[in-house]
Amino acid sequence: MSNQAVAEAGAAAGPPRRSRHRTLEELGPHYKWIALSNTTLGMLIATINSSIVLIALPDIFKGIHLDPLESQNTSYLLWMMMGFLVVTAVLVVSFGRLGDMFGRARMYNMGFAVFTISSVFLAITWFDGSAAAIWLIVWRIVQGVGGAFLMANSSAILTDAFPANQRGLAMGINGVAAIAGSFLGLLIGGLLAPIQWHYIFLVSVPFGVIGTIWAYLKLHDLGERKHAKMDWWGNATFAIGLIAILVAITYGIQPYGSSNMGWSNPWVLTGLIGGVIVLAIFVLIETRVASPLFELSLFKDRSFAFGNLANLMASIGRGGLQFILIIWLQGIWLPQHGYDYSQTPLWAGIYMVPMTIGFLLSAPVSGALSDKLGTKWFTTLGMFITAGTFAALIAIPVDFNYWVFALILLINGIGMGLFASPNRAEVMNSLPVNSRGSGAGMMTTFQNAAMVLSIGLFFSLMIAGLSAHLPDAMFSGLTQNGMPAQAANGIAHIPTVGILFAAFLGYNPIQHVAGQALNGLPSATVDHLTGLDFFPHLISDPFSDGLTAAFTFALICCVIGGIASLFTGSSKKPAVPETVGAELAAVAADAGFGTPAELVTETESTRAAAAPRHRLTSTGEAGSTSVRPRIAGLITSTDGKPAVDAAITVTDLRGHQIGATAVHHDGSYAVTDLPDGTYTVIATAPGLAPRALAVSVVGELVFRRDFTLGGGAALRGSVRDAQRPLPANLVVTDQSGAVVANAHAGSDGRFTITGLTVGDTVAVTASAPGYQPSSQLITVESGVGGEAEIVLTATGGVQGTVRTVDGSPLAGATVSAIGPDQTIVASVTTDNDGRYRIEGLTDTQFTLVANMYEPTAVQARIVTGERTNVDIRLGVDRPSVP
Repeated sequence: MSNQAVAEAGAAAGPPRRSRHRTLEELGPHYKWIALSNTTLGMLIATINSSIVLIALPDIFKGIHLDPLESQNTSYLLWMMMGFLVVTAVLVVSFGRLGDMFGRARMYNMGFAVFTISSVFLAITWFDGSAAAIWLIVWRIVQGVGGAFLMANSSAILTDAFPANQRGLAMGINGVAAIAGSFLGLLIGGLLAPIQWHYIFLVSVPFGVIGTIWAYLKLHDLGERKHAKMDWWGNATFAIGLIAILVAITYGIQPYGSSNMGWSNPWVLTGLIGGVIVLAIFVLIETRVASPLFELSLFKDRSFAFGNLANLMASIGRGGLQFILIIWLQGIWLPQHGYDYSQTPLWAGIYMVPMTIGFLLSAPVSGALSDKLGTKWFTTLGMFITAGTFAALIAIPVDFNYWVFALILLINGIGMGLFASPNRAEVMNSLPVNSRGSGAGMMTTFQNAAMVLSIGLFFSLMIAGLSAHLPDAMFSGLTQNGMPAQAANGIAHIPTVGILFAAFLGYNPIQHVAGQALNGLPSATVDHLTGLDFFPHLISDPFSDGLTAAFTFALICCVIGGIASLFTGSSKKPAVPETVGAELAAVAADAGFGTPAELVTETESTRAAAAPRHRLTSTGEAGSTSVRPRIAGLITSTDGKPAVDAAITVTDLRGHQIGATAVHHDGSYAVTDLPDGTYTVIATAPGLAPRALAVSVVGELVFRRDFTLGGGAALRGSVRDAQRPLPANLVVTDQSGAVVANAHAGSDGRFTITGLTVGDTVAVTASAPGYQPSSQLITVESGVGGEAEIVLTATGGVQGTVRTVDGSPLAGATVSAIGPDQTIVASVTTDNDGRYRIEGLTDTQFTLVANMYEPTAVQARIVTGERTNVDIRLGVDRPSVP
């Protein structure tokens, strides 16, 4: 074999890939905690970085020598704040879809790496001015790409790893990390930014490196992969439409002409209207493509649809809350209580800690309890509690008593915690196993898009409330303190968003906007105007109007979210153990038994529960529980009459009997009170062949399965190879793929299969060690008829050890058998002792290619019925094996 041929063979075999797909049983009971701890670390550093910039913006702009409140620099400020959210909102669905297609752990690990690399480049910024701002924004967007990978796949990884009765707890802990990270970011940013603003990005690098390596080594893909074409048109229209809307919102809160806001800006209107039109086209595309980006059929599931609506409303309602509270504290309350403007960013983060504490207390508890008691009342109660706290924030004065304010924030955090974990668990549990990545991405898209939308809405409502009274209050206050009317009028009509941003950034607003107008005034007047008393008192009444408008809007959103939560799931779900291995078995069972398509509803998910045992009576009763039919149907014989003395047996996916029920005289039966899951239903009757079907039950639906039992006919035949009879195993399947009988051929190769139905066409498949399986289609005749002869073709095999140049066994090497037509027939990986084994080869010449550091090829002659031994040493030319 030429060197070129060897190289081509090695390329065909491909580099050895570390298989990341494992079953939950192989990984063991501790894997779920590994998945939880790694995804929690990922969510923590992602959300810390989303908020750490907010509190550090003054130091960042001072460090790069740029004034963010100058009109030409306002866009830098907005994109620094919102670019991360815009990118994650646009990309999470696509990245969730990639996780479904190529492996969630793989995509999550890529996100960790991208996030870490971008953090390094953010920390080493060396530019000044606009160039530095653009550099930071670009790498914040790249960081958002990494964050989108993390957010899109973390929930799906947890859902794969945890059984259903523990998912609420897992989602709660993960959600705690996400919310806690947003507040920890404020504290960390407030501490590090005054020392050196580069540190706010550098702090996440070591955690990112650890998380990336840890995820690569420990996380594995458990879910079913859905290999499908990428929906490029859907991706493009979704990205264009959503970006247009979110960018329009970003610029809608900037001044335009003589207006305080830019909602009348033609470009903003074009972005909003055009974005809606493009998204409408996106929805149309998604209804027509084979593998849509947005699986709109998921919204037919009530829990998924209303759970996402509740999440959207909650995210809008609380999304801008953090910004409003920061402005309230930094611009008014803290200066009124003696805190210098340079200190307000840090203390604003500290004084908002009660909200984090409330969330930390309630989220894990609600997640764990909802696993046992159901999610509905936790999510509903959480939303109504949150709505109540917004009403309380409206009621308290702008210059509040801190302990009252802290209590409201604590209860607000408790309400959000009660909602967040059960809501995520409800939505994720409603998803089929092969749609969890895209479903989680859709959920995160709604959440992140709602955050950007809420910021725009909250700022707009605040600006509208302030602009009604702030100019007059500013003019009166300045003129009363000796400022000339012309200068005071100019300052009073500075765009309101500038005043808000100044307070948000912790600047001294009057000193910043008045500038040279303060020159010539007495020093005592200047000290009063720029002190900690004048501006906070001046803005208090106008700010109260803005707060009322913003918090009323948030209250309405939370009420809508609470109502939507009432329509999710059921108030109580049984705590049924559930594993991903069982789910995958359910998918395989559905395929193997050929469940009729018309009986699988569109709301049915491929969930499989290892149900608790029930002893079902002939009347369909399950102990003292209420009678609720889940599976029902008729059992008849081939002549259409009810089968006499028939019975129904129900087993779980592991073959354990769940229960049994007798059949009524008219052939009808009903299986009651089964939890949601996938089961095997077996119908039997004396003298007739049994039948089995897989049934997946979900929700309140009754699934109908009718059985027609045949019998009285037999099938005889023989199994042989080219020379002699063979003992073999035989499996008989009907045209739907359901197994109807099993048999064994003895040493003489003869077999007899009984209990078949006259006139049926069945597939008889014979298999024996060292031979290729073979099938025949046979029509069963009356009496004992239908002689069959099945001929099996012998196969060969090759085995051996792969060693390094020094003779050491090489684990993890790929060994491929390449046929005469240069196609790969089979590939295996060597075990820890360097051994490999390939079975099922035909009688011909094969090229064996061992590949790890560099490919090595040898030739081997395979003889059917024999196993050829071939040892391979990498880097050493070997002669052909005869």
